[in-house]
Amino acid sequence: MPTSFFRSCYLPAAAFLLFTSTLLMPQQPTAQNPTNATPAPKLTQEKSAQEKPQPKPDESATAAAALLEINNAMEGLAAKVSPAVVQILVSGYGPLHEENRTQTALIVRQHAVGSGVIVDPSGYIMTNAHVVEGAQRIKVALPLPTDNGRSVAEGRRRIFEARLIGAHKETDLALLKIEEKDLPTLPLATQQRARVGQLVFAIGSPEGLQNSVTMGVVSAVARQADAQKPLTYIQTDAPINPGNSGGPLIDMNGSVLGINTFILSSGGGSEGLGFAIPARIVDLVYHSLRKYGHVHRVEIGATAQEITPALADGLQLARHWGVIVADVKPGGPAAAAGLQVQDIVLSADDRRIETLPQLSSSLYLHAIDQVLKLDVLRGDQKKTLYIPAIEHRDQMDQLFDAANAEKDIVPRLGILALDLTPDLRSRIGSLRIYSGVIVLGRAADLIMPDTGLQTGDVIHALNTTPIPDMATLRTAVLALKPGDPVVIQVERADGLTYLSFEME
Repeated sequence: MPTSFFRSCYLPAAAFLLFTSTLLMPQQPTAQNPTNATPAPKLTQEKSAQEKPQPKPDESATAAAALLEINNAMEGLAAKVSPAVVQILVSGYGPLHEENRTQTALIVRQHAVGSGVIVDPSGYIMTNAHVVEGAQRIKVALPLPTDNGRSVAEGRRRIFEARLIGAHKETDLALLKIEEKDLPTLPLATQQRARVGQLVFAIGSPEGLQNSVTMGVVSAVARQADAQKPLTYIQTDAPINPGNSGGPLIDMNGSVLGINTFILSSGGGSEGLGFAIPARIVDLVYHSLRKYGHVHRVEIGATAQEITPALADGLQLARHWGVIVADVKPGGPAAAAGLQVQDIVLSADDRRIETLPQLSSSLYLHAIDQVLKLDVLRGDQKKTLYIPAIEHRDQMDQLFDAANAEKDIVPRLGILALDLTPDLRSRIGSLRIYSGVIVLGRAADLIMPDTGLQTGDVIHALNTTPIPDMATLRTAVLALKPGDPVVIQVERADGLTYLSFEME
């Protein structure tokens, strides 16, 4: 036979013995032959054991503990801040709105519900001006310490009569006072700015449901709702509905970031577009209303306007955007400090200025007793000016200061008024009739008829009686009985008009 055949069929003795011992070993099943498989070497088995996926440790307990910690923190925060948030109950008169247009002239007693936040333990409460606008009676309902968001029996509610200290329509803020002490309060976060994405709580009485808590984030900061007004707002997606007005927007430290004031909604309900007045503005208005009854703000004796591309090209300005000084009042603080027409304002009190509302807002926030730091661009040179700010006071502010709240009030009409003296006539300007009584404001804590009188009205006659002064007005009002018709002739900016109502 050929030699190659034997080589192919022959096994050496050692190989034969190994082959025989292998056949006698226990068989390991395989995928191809479960009953007659060759076992893997020991090293391969150990390696397979190492590569086999090990079970992951159970992480559910850790995750549950973290979620519980977050939940407890939020519960604790809600319990901490809710006692300082109140419900405001307002009653007054207003038009009855019906589908039938013939009934729109009907006047009925109306009730409204809003929210407020206690800012001083002696009973001072901040809310929105529109919540108490036109109110004849204001009540404040304090939450019970143990209600925890549950419904409270009517007889257990702690309700107090509230007095309107003052209101500022431009910022839509008002200050109320109740006679109670040692009340829980919330601090105003004046030293920190809201941040986009920051977690917040909105607390109030949406649809009259007292102490409702909703959560969301800050959607935007410095949101300007009206291009003609300097006020900017914090935007949040925390659900806010009618009745939340005047309630606080709270950060996770329990401080007030802002006062919720309005929503943008096509259907009347929350669509995640809520807006709050920043705490710095709330703090400024609160202290002004508490001290003076109205808001004082500063001016520097200059006017400014926004730069447009056409304006920049025509004046050959260094920038096509920003705020330019349009006028400097001779002899004013800005002129004395060296401010010039066509200066471009870069910053005020180290706050960057790019729009006119930003400059106006900076003046709002500036303290009266401090110098305003103004950085400007003049040509291609930057300059820093220090301008002594002066108090801006409109005509009605000065009239308020001249009035005595106890002596100059007419209780049955619910107004504060003064005799129209020659000095006051010169301040007011031209009038058709040179005698009368000027209305300074309305007293919201008195029960009175809805007279229609407004701040700045000059009363000339009551029914057929000419009114030359306060003494005549008081005598004429005292002669009226409940149910008597009353017609008051007043002069306003647009001329003479009559106001009619029934005496209560």
